Amino acid sequence: MKYQKVQKQLDEREKLRKFRELDDAFAQALRQLEDPDSDFDIPTGPPVRSLAALEADDQAERQKEQDLLFSQRFKALLKEYDLSEGGVSELIQTLLAYGLWEVDRMPAQSGSGH
Repeated sequence: MKYQKVQKQLDEREKLRKFRELDDAFAQALRQLEDPDSDFDIPTGPPVRSLAALEADDQAERQKEQDLLFSQRFKALLKEYDLSEGGVSELIQTLLAYGLWEVDRMPAQSGSGH
């Protein structure tokens, strides 16, 4: 029983010694940071990116996904209706030439009853 008490006191002393070492190291680091002449090299992570840059990246990623989905759907439709890309292109050019299809007009959204 007596041995456990001595061991416990040594553990507490060791914890206190480690805490003091940590406290001293922290205080020294703070002094180095506050010293304007210090050439203390502070490790930093990658540069912080603005919210606008992150949103632009997200928008670009969404656009890539939409483009890929469109391409996949387009090719599936060509295959389903046994059409060639050249034939569809020719049809679009003809519709545009006769003013039957406007380039800037948005296609009808699915589910709108059209």
